[in-house]
Amino acid sequence: MRFGMFVPQGWRQDLTGIEARDHWQVMSGLAKHADDGDVWESIWVYDHFHAVPEPNGQAVHEAWSLINAFAASTSRVRLGQMCTCMAYRNPAYLAKVAATADVISGGRVEMGIGAGWYEHEWRAYGYGFPTAGERIAMLDEGVQIFKQLWTNGVATLDGRHYQVDGAQLAPLPLQVDGPPLWIAGGGERKTLRIAAEHAQYTNFDGTPETFAHKSDVLRGHCDAIGRDFAEITRSANYNVVIGETQADVDDRIAWIEEHYANTLPERAPGIAEDFRKGPLVGTPEQIVEKLTELQGLGLAYAITYFADAAYDRQSIELFETKVVPELR
Repeated sequence: MRFGMFVPQGWRQDLTGIEARDHWQVMSGLAKHADDGDVWESIWVYDHFHAVPEPNGQAVHEAWSLINAFAASTSRVRLGQMCTCMAYRNPAYLAKVAATADVISGGRVEMGIGAGWYEHEWRAYGYGFPTAGERIAMLDEGVQIFKQLWTNGVATLDGRHYQVDGAQLAPLPLQVDGPPLWIAGGGERKTLRIAAEHAQYTNFDGTPETFAHKSDVLRGHCDAIGRDFAEITRSANYNVVIGETQADVDDRIAWIEEHYANTLPERAPGIAEDFRKGPLVGTPEQIVEKLTELQGLGLAYAITYFADAAYDRQSIELFETKVVPELR
């Protein structure tokens, strides 16, 4: 199994209490930690503008600015976004941004892309909020533009949502045909069909029952278009709460509730309980058991999130030493 790690950027209240002048030091320090070792294949950020679970004014750093900063300050680890919202940037422009990041990084960019969902930030930033079908259609057209630009250096598309006429891209990304496409989302009729057509990676719900079902749907789309299902690497995102003992795990959950209470006091208990219910919550042995089960269902790449990463690396280091070696 392969592993990636989210770097805290504020979106999930995960830089709360840290002065803005120190944010980059925290983020770049975690990126360097991942880059210096051999545990993490990739680091990830989210593409959002307003904090969750509600837009309360907490810091949220812009995804592609961070990707380019990491591109210049790391040398090994791969760099992804989970996931870029297609409609937040014109796709021809976004293809150019990604190509530049790929050059700066020496060919280490992963292109996470999805249709978007966070209505509040869509409307606040003036994007409106198209229907789900329209957003997925925008995703489909945008991916077509990416592939033309990254492969040929020029793109023309007279789509319903996007029109480009001889858009040029130079230099091309260092990776042949561009950064690998991660199509994120589990929509069964459309999103997974787009993934079957275009993705090198998928990213959808990582609970065992749902992961198995979505995998079957994806396989069906691949069969329908004549694509080898095995060509697509299936991934999922996980909140990790880990401790040497159950008491340690309980302490971590208590810390999460206390942490969220600083900004969202009424919601903190529910947020902590949501963390507790996640698949990767427990001792190293319990988490290894769950990941082994998921690996048997076809999970090949786990993207992990540690709520306490900006404040304490003990959870990360325990996962590195006691979990990853058992799965690799």
